[in-house]
Amino acid sequence: MAHLHPKGHTCCPETATSHPHDPIPVEPKNIHRIEPPSIATEQSSNSSASSLHYTSSSNPESPLTPATEPQVDDLLEELKDEGVIAIGLAPVRERRSSQHVSSDPKSIKTILGEAKANSRLIDKVCCGKGCCKLEALELDPKSKDHLPVVLPDNDAFQSLQLKLGVLSLDSKLTKTLDLPHQNVFLLPLSDTSTPFRSTVRQHPPRFVTPHPPYEVFSAKLHHARELTKPGAEKRTYHFDLDVTEYPEESGIVDFVVGGAIGVCAPNSDEIVDELFDLLGVLKFARDKPVTLKTNGGRWPTIWGDEMPRKLTTTRRELLTWCSDLQSYPPTKPLFRLLAEYASAPNEKKILLYLSSAQGQSAFCDLRAGPHLTITQILHAFPSARPPLSHLISVLSTLMPRFYSLSQDPLISCRKDGSQCRRIIEMAVTVHETLNWRGGPRKGVGSGFLERTAHKVLAATEQGIDPSTLDLRVPMFRGLMANPLAREFCMDGPMMLVGSGVGIAPFRGFVHRRLMSQNQANKVWVVQGVRDSLLDEIYSGDWGVEEKRIKTIVQSRGGKHEYVQDAVRYQADLVWFLLNALDGRIFVCGSAKGMGEGVERAILDVIIDKGNLNGDEAAAFLEGKKKEGVYIAVSLRVKYESIKDE
Repeated sequence: MAHLHPKGHTCCPETATSHPHDPIPVEPKNIHRIEPPSIATEQSSNSSASSLHYTSSSNPESPLTPATEPQVDDLLEELKDEGVIAIGLAPVRERRSSQHVSSDPKSIKTILGEAKANSRLIDKVCCGKGCCKLEALELDPKSKDHLPVVLPDNDAFQSLQLKLGVLSLDSKLTKTLDLPHQNVFLLPLSDTSTPFRSTVRQHPPRFVTPHPPYEVFSAKLHHARELTKPGAEKRTYHFDLDVTEYPEESGIVDFVVGGAIGVCAPNSDEIVDELFDLLGVLKFARDKPVTLKTNGGRWPTIWGDEMPRKLTTTRRELLTWCSDLQSYPPTKPLFRLLAEYASAPNEKKILLYLSSAQGQSAFCDLRAGPHLTITQILHAFPSARPPLSHLISVLSTLMPRFYSLSQDPLISCRKDGSQCRRIIEMAVTVHETLNWRGGPRKGVGSGFLERTAHKVLAATEQGIDPSTLDLRVPMFRGLMANPLAREFCMDGPMMLVGSGVGIAPFRGFVHRRLMSQNQANKVWVVQGVRDSLLDEIYSGDWGVEEKRIKTIVQSRGGKHEYVQDAVRYQADLVWFLLNALDGRIFVCGSAKGMGEGVERAILDVIIDKGNLNGDEAAAFLEGKKKEGVYIAVSLRVKYESIKDE
């Protein structure tokens, strides 16, 4: 007896590769034969050549690199993805506080009643955006004169779109945050006899360590090229990094298929100098060596021990490599600090309001709205000029950005005379939005890499060998035990589903599979793009006749379809892989939109082919996740809820 289709279910179509009412898993037979290469394959016209000789061993069970804090700029593109109905998936956090369960204290009390009696109800109605901390802003009955706050008259403040209500200079504010503790101090050098040499223009200071005792490696950029065509909505670049001299961390750790590297990207010179100008830091002092003293914590390292430090550095080094100036939403400690040093009464009041219980709704709007940089906030409140050392104390650490490898790193090299130079490859899509001035705002990592790629492209146009420029990318080996690397295996059939730059790590999967005579035919690739003429990356660069293993799905061109549609069209293959003893389905892309849509499509296949209801299908898929049959990885760091204070 067939189950009733659950709400939100999309039936799989009847096609040559999809028989939704046939529950028997059968390996597809209408596939072409692929002959693996007998010699090394050319992986990239401008990158490394392949070699059949493995240069070192690998261990996908190597320890994970410590997790980074969520980077908000890494999520810009996810928010643009088309919405997809998802059943059984975690809800996505709303962007604006105007969609709270309630936006004022009286409504919250109406819902919750007395706090002591109904405190348990908060778990059911709280949206997690801080509404419950909101207190009413009321006029002071003792005040004879109501002095409304004069709003700062500048474009930066107007771009904040603050809703201040009846805020006045004599408004009573409660639960205002205490002045944040100063943990950073910049002192004159006690010993000037030892010469100090800064590498700020090319490499982070030595104390910026990823996982001690190992240091950030200065990888030489061998080559870079743009993968997308002019007119593409998003620009994607390919990079070849020379890691021949990468130090051995242990005998069993290596770059592996599906692994990733951490890139320590600097803040741009423009935003650093702009911040110096706003704080009134004199030019001669910006690069002058100073003694940095901290009272505790990990900063300015990445994952160093929590301890007091005393280091020699410069102000420019700290702002360039150690403090994040644009990725994180503003915090209450930041607003409270600016209020302390604001000389204009109206600006001081607004900043105090944002760090109080009465300003909770406006504060939530700022955090959930368009992305802000520290320079934009300082432009909005021009009288707020905190000392650099105190400001650094409340800024977040500039964290590495992680990028998946896009080839098989164990067989990739470039002949340099008689020596084989080891090359790793990666693809990076530029994250770009409008800033408050109307110009482009790029992500820290993708912006740095695009600037570097432009130098290579400019040199190539002028007939200059890019390798002579000595361009460097600060990086370290990390995340070699992520799900893609851990679950990849040489045996068994597998389906690889990716959209945009999410397809890049699967290129390495295919390259490795081509090394096996028996397994070369047991791989199917579904690649989602907007328009194949503009956005398809690595076209013709998979080392195999692509039409035999790869399906291109266009959301803007062609039939206007998505990868989840292709999954339903291949219902027979999906069902076979889910039930095969050694089958694998890998999904890589944005968690929102694409990731949710593919999982929904696989649930549809399970419901139709397995004749299951929604709950049974969800339990079946959950079991396959635990068995390592279905592996879904988001390109961005998972966005966790960020505390309001």
